[in-house]
Amino acid sequence: MNTPTPPKLPFMPFALPEIGEEEIAEVVDALRSGWVTTGPKTQRFERDFAAYLSSDETLHCIAVNSATAGLHLALEAVGVGPGDEVITTTHTFTATAEVVRYLGADVRLVDIDPATLNIAPAAVEAAITPRTKAIIPVHYAGLAADMPALLAIAQRHGLKVIEDAAHALPTTSAGQRIGLLASDATVFSFYANKTMTTGEGGMLVTRDAELAKRAKVMRLHGMSRDAFDRYTSTVPSWAYEIVAPGYKYNLTDIAAALGIHQLKRLDAFQLKREQLAAAYDEALAGLPIVLPPRPPAGDQHAWHLYVIRLADGAKVERNAFIERLYADGIGCSVHYIPLHLHPYWRDRYDLKPEQFPHSQHAFERMLSLPLYTRMTLDDVQRVAQAVRAALG
Repeated sequence: MNTPTPPKLPFMPFALPEIGEEEIAEVVDALRSGWVTTGPKTQRFERDFAAYLSSDETLHCIAVNSATAGLHLALEAVGVGPGDEVITTTHTFTATAEVVRYLGADVRLVDIDPATLNIAPAAVEAAITPRTKAIIPVHYAGLAADMPALLAIAQRHGLKVIEDAAHALPTTSAGQRIGLLASDATVFSFYANKTMTTGEGGMLVTRDAELAKRAKVMRLHGMSRDAFDRYTSTVPSWAYEIVAPGYKYNLTDIAAALGIHQLKRLDAFQLKREQLAAAYDEALAGLPIVLPPRPPAGDQHAWHLYVIRLADGAKVERNAFIERLYADGIGCSVHYIPLHLHPYWRDRYDLKPEQFPHSQHAFERMLSLPLYTRMTLDDVQRVAQAVRAALG
């Protein structure tokens, strides 16, 4: 008698947003209101986000259509331009660096700390030249970079600091929430796979009133007046001036409607991600892999990504490992192909892998396992079983 073949489990995606009825109702309300672009819901989202971070009334939160837009606005507002250099990590998505080139400045890429996979402060300091204007730390996977060291370096050398916090909501550094440090600006992402989502979107956060003022003007074509204010005014208010060649970076009310309710669930989302990460740690213990670094005692990890690395003694190569997981119905990804390996960055700055040994070594062995709030503990066990099988 033949044993029946067990039913094939559905493919498990690498990431999946969790959208509730409250978000859907708020989006419908935006559609019915007649305000589908930047309007009252975007303003509400900005206020709510500021209140989530802190009661500090000097905090400015500026909603934008992507974190890339927020980084560009922040760098422009602090005066980065042709002739300047901005230091960031090679181990990031290209958006972190490309915004520097938008402004005609040059990028100086540096290596990572092999333990945390975050930008290495010593490498930052070694890369500073008379042309250096700013540093862009990236909080990789949701673990805070060494901000006390980086801020001290910036202060010693008179540099601006713009935090790429696309992974870091909510994350803390030395007990303080990312977004509230002594940086010039912090930029968060609400892309579809982030810890909360507006589909596409981001938030620029700063205590610098002049930076905020400039970013608001440049967010919408360099206009001297907010379009929302002009169109809701009950008296003639059609006049405006173009004071700079700005951009089209505003967030829509439809997107903000999602953000309003995603933000309310953010702490619960983070707790679930933390529980899933802990379950992964337990289920994968003892295998020939390096588990993700944990935050220092008392600090919070956002757990945007759960990144493992094959140990040097593993019997399988990384690409084959990924193929085996996919064959077993498990989606995964690689974060990231370092910038020094991409043709544009490699060729423009004549970069070689040996200049970034820690990033290169990590890249050749790393992959990101599924981690999203709709996962269950049984899902974690399924992934762990597939990992064990794939390791041979």
